[in-house]
Amino acid sequence: MTDLTEERLIYFKKEIYSLRKANRMTQKDVARYLGIAPQSYQAYESGEALPGLRNFLKLAELFDVTPDELLGCERF
Repeated sequence: MTDLTEERLIYFKKEIYSLRKANRMTQKDVARYLGIAPQSYQAYESGEALPGLRNFLKLAELFDVTPDELLGCERF
């Protein structure tokens, strides 16, 4: 993994945590929206797993941001 890719993945997990908190949602709320187990969503925030494309796009939709913003593309 390149440094840039690793930086984006670190940014992603921090960003979904921050957006979830800003929207006053629990991990269970987000998991329910995505149709996955809460443990699966927890793995996204901890960086242990990455969402598939469908859930990645649903996260952007839920938090009203672009997919690029979830990855911090404008920052790198």
